[in-house]
Amino acid sequence: MTTRSYVALLRGINVGRAKRIAMADLRQLVAELGFDDVRSLLNSGNVVFRGTGRPQTIAASIEEALVLKLGVPSRVLVLEAAEFGEVVADNPLLEVADEASRLFAFVLARPADRVVVEPLAAMQWGPEQVAVGRRAAYVWCPVGLLQSPAATAVGKALGDATTSRNWATIGKLHAMLQA
Repeated sequence: MTTRSYVALLRGINVGRAKRIAMADLRQLVAELGFDDVRSLLNSGNVVFRGTGRPQTIAASIEEALVLKLGVPSRVLVLEAAEFGEVVADNPLLEVADEASRLFAFVLARPADRVVVEPLAAMQWGPEQVAVGRRAAYVWCPVGLLQSPAATAVGKALGDATTSRNWATIGKLHAMLQA
């Protein structure tokens, strides 16, 4: 089996006081699962690594190890580098968004989940916008994520079948995967 690059996105890590994980512990956990070149980004559950396996199987292994070794339950989404490249390539809101910290990608656990948010992309959201790609829903939140009705609607529609990252983080993860 060919060695590939992957990104793991952990949902709800180090947000507020719940689900606290040191990134060194997370890197060690992923390395102990047999993966190489394990690197994290920021303190919010973003891990890039190399190895083999199906993304869904890897995600399940990381989820189980998080609970067993660190005592922290978290939904984990794993994408191969090419799949994450689709998240980057498909974003139609780049022309609208003028600040990367207010443009969000809600990465989909399964590509089929896009049908859940497609009706939201057809709605008018005032200065906000929603768009859907193959692996993510994109939300432009000019007044910020916490005040965004569009982001709230996307999050509610997808539930734990997504995790979101701002565009600055998406860009940094993409660069790490390409390195």
